Parts: sequence; structure tokens; C-alpha cells
Amino acid sequence: MRDIEKYFNAEKYESVLFVLFGVVAITFATYCFLKIKQPFYYGMAYPLITVALIQIIVGASVYFRSPKDIVRVDEIIQTDRSRIQNEEIPRMEVVMKNFVIYRWVEIVLFTIGIIFIFYFQPITFWKGFGIGLSIQAGVMLLLDFFAESRGKVYLDFLKTLS
Repeated sequence: MRDIEKYFNAEKYESVLFVLFGVVAITFATYCFLKIKQPFYYGMAYPLITVALIQIIVGASVYFRSPKDIVRVDEIIQTDRSRIQNEEIPRMEVVMKNFVIYRWVEIVLFTIGIIFIFYFQPITFWKGFGIGLSIQAGVMLLLDFFAESRGKVYLDFLKTLS
């Protein structure tokens, strides 16, 4: 079905953004460690690298899983639509609940980053840490916002099938 392909292909394309942001963050952080060598930039580098590793792992796994998900859900629809109600809808409901958790974690991390930026006035390791953390949390919050919006549309579509 077209709606299924649309959802999973959009997931796949966004996962490329996750990987790209991760690669850019690791590249910049590596530059900070090897060339700039100042505490402020070291501070930025740590959260950039940490979150970038998550972005790359999650992005790559979604990228490679999405085509299989299209086939899996298409097969469910063609052979036994009751499995939509018993398998795919509950799976998506868990995904949607997880987005709420991710959102709050990202908001907390973003807020901590902002607090560090304003609390540590001179250019210090911790101010850099706050900037790196708020950048990465903000990127994740934005990307997850779009993913959650798509997930809601997909879940609503699934409910029309059952």
C-alpha cells in the first residue's frame, strides 16, 4: 500500500539525516580535539560525539530496517488484516509512547545545556559542554518531532484498516 511505503520511506530518509548530523558532529568534535585543543571546544566535543554515536546507530538501523518493514506490513495486509490490530497497531502505540519519553529527555538535556551556557559565563569547558549538549538535544528534538508526527499519521491510517 502506498501509505505504508510513504511512512517507512520517510523514516528511511530521515534516518539519513540522523546519520549525516552524527557524522558532521563527530567530524567537528574530532577537529576540536586534534586542532583547536582548547577547553571550551573540548567541552563542546564530548556531547557532540556522545549523541552523534546514538544518531549514527539509530539512523543506520532504521535505514536498513525500513525496507523490511514495508514488506512485513504489506504481507500482513495481504494475508491477515487482523494482525494489523494485534501486531502493528500495538507496536506503533509503543513507538508513540517512546516518542513522549524521548521528547522529555531531549527537553531536559536541552534545558541543561542552556543553563550551562548562561551559568558558566567565561568561555570554559562547561560552557562548551552546554553548547554542544543544547545543539545535539535541539537537533534530536526537531528530528523526533517530525518522526512523531509521521508516526501519528501512520497509526491513524492503521486504525482505519482494522
